[in-house]
Amino acid sequence: MSDLEDSSQPRLAAGCRWVGEGENRTLVYPEGALRLQETARAILDRCDGQHTFDQIVHELAVAYNASDPSKIRQDAVAFLERLRQKRLVDF
Repeated sequence: MSDLEDSSQPRLAAGCRWVGEGENRTLVYPEGALRLQETARAILDRCDGQHTFDQIVHELAVAYNASDPSKIRQDAVAFLERLRQKRLVDF
């Protein structure tokens, strides 16, 4: 079961940071680097410790208006849980 709730405020974990610009942005962390595709970057861009998970899902639903919000929520939960297991995101 996920600890990620609508009121959670995801953020990059300590030691993680963005380098580069646009499509060349890369998430750098102590053990390596992770180059993300557009949708993954869209999720992580909003993981600033200020946006709630519910706000992130809403913003993504607006940005990708052809998508089903429940599918966006499900995919975002799975993505952020994987990153948390790798200690790249906290919430």
